[in-house]
Amino acid sequence: MEETRPYLDWELVNNFMIDVFVEYGVPREDAVICADVLLESDRRGIESHGCNRFKPIYLDRIKNGTLLPKTEIEILKDTPTTVVMDAHNGMGMVASHKMMEMLIDKAKKYGMAGGAICNSTHYGIAGYWSTMAEKEGLIGITGTNARPSVAPTWGIEPMMGTNPMTFTMPTDEEFPFNFDCATSIVQNGKIEFYERQGKPTPPNCVISDAGETMTDSGKILKDMRAGHAALLPLGGMGEDTAGYKGYGFTTIVEILSAALTGGPFMKDLNGKDEDGNPAMYHLGHFFFVINPEFFMGLDTFKKTSGDILRGLRESKKAPGAERIYTAGEKEHDAWMDRKDKGVPVGESIQKEFIQLRDELGLTQYHFPFE
Repeated sequence: MEETRPYLDWELVNNFMIDVFVEYGVPREDAVICADVLLESDRRGIESHGCNRFKPIYLDRIKNGTLLPKTEIEILKDTPTTVVMDAHNGMGMVASHKMMEMLIDKAKKYGMAGGAICNSTHYGIAGYWSTMAEKEGLIGITGTNARPSVAPTWGIEPMMGTNPMTFTMPTDEEFPFNFDCATSIVQNGKIEFYERQGKPTPPNCVISDAGETMTDSGKILKDMRAGHAALLPLGGMGEDTAGYKGYGFTTIVEILSAALTGGPFMKDLNGKDEDGNPAMYHLGHFFFVINPEFFMGLDTFKKTSGDILRGLRESKKAPGAERIYTAGEKEHDAWMDRKDKGVPVGESIQKEFIQLRDELGLTQYHFPFE
């Protein structure tokens, strides 16, 4: 479908978001990390975690006190191959960046490394962290729990988060194998994106507390906040389409995110205190890094993974299908299309950018859509 939204220059958006973060109290060096993580989502065409979430997930939470702009990282445990870190309710992206730097160094020296962060906040697109490892010739794995929004198989109550489980692996191609997705059919950010675009959520993705599927994106968001609707795990309702598999993967991420850190889980991550007021989220993240050089070598790994991916793409296609993709290919294509055009921004983001600029007095910025 042809893009009708205006594009903003990448550098313009990056600098604007950095300056806004700084005005909200985020140290500039941390703001640089946060802006890059958000824009990486848009570079990959994953708009549910890019500019769309700049204000509602980060700025609004800083303003209401559920996210601290300054990240005080505390290392609780540090061994040759593991790290446990406390983010103290600061920027999850900043803590995760520090974590991956530490784990990459350890994996280069010892072959494998794993870490976990407690008392954290939304850490952006999960694939950013696993890709940090891949850029160093390593395998990256990460996951995070989140506020409860997904119902277990045969349930209607939101119990666990959308809990992404993400893998990025080097290949001998232009782009890595990058599998980055929620363990629910859709995630909250996708429904927020549908609502911003005035689009319905596809059927059989969300279940009401009456056990019926929902498609009205605005009503879904409202009912989910009130606990009257839940996302469905991969596979959907019941067991006929293997919803129990998605339920299992979601649970794996919940356990690793909480049990490796001794942190809270499920309903204790709802971002509300006992009186229903906004509270800290106390999320947990886990990370693993594997060095192929400690197995049969990076070159062997890259060629084998590339051969597997090429074999899949070259396999027989279904009637009417033009192309078979492998994970990470669509994101690479999105970047090839957008790198010279910029960031496409819809009307709602345009209004947010103008409002933020005017409120903060950032008069040096002028947007082409004005």
